[in-house]
Amino acid sequence: MSKKTVESLKLALVGSYALYLKTQNYHWNVTGPSFKSLHDLFNAQYTDLSLAIDDIAERIRTLDSKVEANFNYFEKTSKIKGGNENADSSTMVKELAADNETLAKILNDTFKIASEEKDDATADLIIGRIEVHQKNVWMLKSSL
Repeated sequence: MSKKTVESLKLALVGSYALYLKTQNYHWNVTGPSFKSLHDLFNAQYTDLSLAIDDIAERIRTLDSKVEANFNYFEKTSKIKGGNENADSSTMVKELAADNETLAKILNDTFKIASEEKDDATADLIIGRIEVHQKNVWMLKSSL
């Protein structure tokens, strides 16, 4: 087990969980002329994130490390901050696009570390997540 890979995976998990909560918050609270399309888009994205969170956490366990999963740790560690449920839909979309970019950067760092340490399984998992978040950025920015 590589401590650097595990620590990087933990940051990816924290970022994914924070983005999951924020996206679900915005799914519940979005309003306006684009309500239906954004409601559906946010639903698809947070549903994907819920599966990704489990995959990342299980990879951490596979690497023989415990998964720290509590709100205090997540809030302290996350680069993605909570959203404002009263924000207008355009602000929600812009924030989620920026947050997906942030998470893609975290995942890129994780990929580099896993690759350096010849952890192909982790690298493979992370490549798929990078692709998802890059596509999410495109979908969100195209919704503005």
